[in-house]
Amino acid sequence: MITSTTTTNKCAACGFKSMCLAGGLEEGSLGKMDEMIGRRRRVARDERLYRLGQPFTHLYAVHFGHFKTVQVDRRGQQQITGFMMAGELLGMDAIASARHASDAVALEDSEVCEIPFARLEEMLVQQPELLKHFHRLMSQEILREQSMMLSLGNMRAEQRLAMFLQNLATRYAARGYSGSRFQLRMSREDIGGYLGLTIESISRLLARFRKNGWIKLDNRDIELLDRTSLDALAAGLSVESEAVTDMAPALSKRSSQVIPIRAAA
Repeated sequence: MITSTTTTNKCAACGFKSMCLAGGLEEGSLGKMDEMIGRRRRVARDERLYRLGQPFTHLYAVHFGHFKTVQVDRRGQQQITGFMMAGELLGMDAIASARHASDAVALEDSEVCEIPFARLEEMLVQQPELLKHFHRLMSQEILREQSMMLSLGNMRAEQRLAMFLQNLATRYAARGYSGSRFQLRMSREDIGGYLGLTIESISRLLARFRKNGWIKLDNRDIELLDRTSLDALAAGLSVESEAVTDMAPALSKRSSQVIPIRAAA
């Protein structure tokens, strides 16, 4: 059950505005964004914000919490296509077709700012700087998707996981949180589904990273102890460890969806 609450948005006071649409507005124009959004929506853990094939009417800016985006392949199996956190936009994949191309599922109790796309289009015409910023956000998604698709297809299993942890750390640091200690909001099964690896491979890799002294792990709480080794591993450089060669076939079937491994906004 999705619980919606109507609140007065204050984009000017939001700590993530530089990463969101509000980052393209001057301070004096932020009130117009507040008026346009009007409502924040609460989404309970495991509930869907929107579903695959649902008509597209809104973009959603994550105010707090985490989401995953999920598609279903031709065999009926779920494919994780992204993990989104505060300050990031959901629903951009639906702009071209006017229908959502995935499900967006809350990984924990979360809240989004609901942005009516028809009203946003009007505002984009009136605010050239906002239009430029919106184009930058879309371009970042396209470039990131292309880069990750090319990279993941040639990466060893441990390199994929190292890059995943590296980019989570970068994104948290950009939001003012610790870039070395954080909680994995997604399950190991979801991480494996995203990286194209089995849950057993993810568990073995995490155990190996911990044994090598690269990370400290307590359930979902993780601390990156040796960023130098992890960064080198993510970059494809030689690091002393035994390789895991499990390569799940799901990688070849990845879609051109929003992928949340990204550089800091």
